[in-house]
Amino acid sequence: MKVKLFDEENEKDLEEDVNNFLEETDKEIIDIKYQVSCSIYSEEQIYCFSAMIIYH
Repeated sequence: MKVKLFDEENEKDLEEDVNNFLEETDKEIIDIKYQVSCSIYSEEQIYCFSAMIIYH
C-alpha cells in the first residue's frame, strides 16, 4: 500500500492535481482523504487545501 500527497493554496489546483493523478494511474484506489485548513498571517488569510490518496 502507498500514499500520494497533494498540497495546494487553491482548491481548483488541488482538484486538477488529483484528477490528473487519477487519470494517469492504473493503481487500485483504496481511499481519498481531503482537508482544508485556514490560518491568519498578519492581516492575510492563508488557506491550505490538501488530499491524500491511498492506493495499491
